[in-house]
Amino acid sequence: MPNYDLPRDVANRLVDPQTYTNLDRLHEIYSWARANNPVARAMPDGHDPFWVITKHADVSMISRNNELFHNGDYSVVCRPKASIDHVIASTGSPHIVRSLVHIDGDEHRGLRALTQSWFMPNSILKLEDRIRSLARLTIAKLLQQSGQVIDLASDFGLHYPLNVIMDILGVPQEDFPHMLRLTQEMFGGEDIEYKREIPREGDASSAIGKALLSVVADFKHYFDRLTEERRKYPRNDIASLLANAAVNGQPIDEATRLGYYVIIAAAGHHTVSSSTSVAMWALCRFPELLPRLQADRSLIPQFIDESLRYASPVRHFMRTATADTNLRNRTIRKDDWLMLCYGSANHDEEVFPQPFMFNIDRKPNRHLAFGAGAHVCLGQHLANMEMRILFEELIPRLLVAELAGKMEFTVSNFVSGPKRLPVRCVLQ
Repeated sequence: MPNYDLPRDVANRLVDPQTYTNLDRLHEIYSWARANNPVARAMPDGHDPFWVITKHADVSMISRNNELFHNGDYSVVCRPKASIDHVIASTGSPHIVRSLVHIDGDEHRGLRALTQSWFMPNSILKLEDRIRSLARLTIAKLLQQSGQVIDLASDFGLHYPLNVIMDILGVPQEDFPHMLRLTQEMFGGEDIEYKREIPREGDASSAIGKALLSVVADFKHYFDRLTEERRKYPRNDIASLLANAAVNGQPIDEATRLGYYVIIAAAGHHTVSSSTSVAMWALCRFPELLPRLQADRSLIPQFIDESLRYASPVRHFMRTATADTNLRNRTIRKDDWLMLCYGSANHDEEVFPQPFMFNIDRKPNRHLAFGAGAHVCLGQHLANMEMRILFEELIPRLLVAELAGKMEFTVSNFVSGPKRLPVRCVLQ
């Protein structure tokens, strides 16, 4: 009988957040799996077993087959079983919030339609002037530090997309730092620099679930107040839309509203900041890029696409099979859990020749950094626009970009981007 299991030590490394701070080590696992066991069974210590999906074609197919592979049936993030059990015991659900990511079928379509018009290409064109003014402010601050070594991940890549999404959401500027901290605690909760300290009670392996629920409680406290204010004094922002939202004539419930707020506030900037930092790293690492982009700015969208592919900041999402099926001669049983490895799919040699080369000439660039299918990232067009505008403003003014240290990544197996990128930039 064929053995489809990943070696136990490899499975343990795959769920270990520390693995995601070393991309060479991570891609060793991915590359081996794509070549030898592309639909592999993983049984890491302290976790429910799951299938590891590493090929682009399989990740894409599963993402698009939303009837056979559900988001909502079990956790969409690979966490220790004790943490998931703690969330279930506390909330009655494996999900820490009830957002678009955690809902399937007609309900997902109805809820997505609430805000989809805000994020469609024709709508975000109306935001271009607002976003460009924020980009110019970001470049002006960078200009003040021209010639100095700065941390581009925090001083450049972090705050610009945060400012954009909070402005659209309707969060007052004085609250931006609070939203940033909550986002870091949610996505970087396994990183010593970001993790929320909570009293240790019972099984230590459930600490992740406890910390996440504590973060969500803070999000709820904040957005409950914002909802109350927007019901009294609505504005032209998403908070006003959500505060008064209804689907099929029925107001959305509190849990769904909170989930909507959280997914926009948190996911709406973290992945863009990660990809922006990787784009800056590429400009430093491959000096031929800058003069090429300066000579032909029409290449900037391709530069953005390749940065997204290379960064793949969302490392995985989980799916749950709703029926028995067959994938590459493996029998996937009903209720089996599957890990979609986006970073692996985006480095699949069958789709991306020389996948570890940063190549802006990939056309088409079929990366899956935003996912695919019904659950494709709601803000993908906005994210592309943010990055395009930022680099349209930066590229003409940038004379020198040099690495001044090592790029360091957030400790997380879910969303993990650069948290430090020391660079010396000279601008004119």
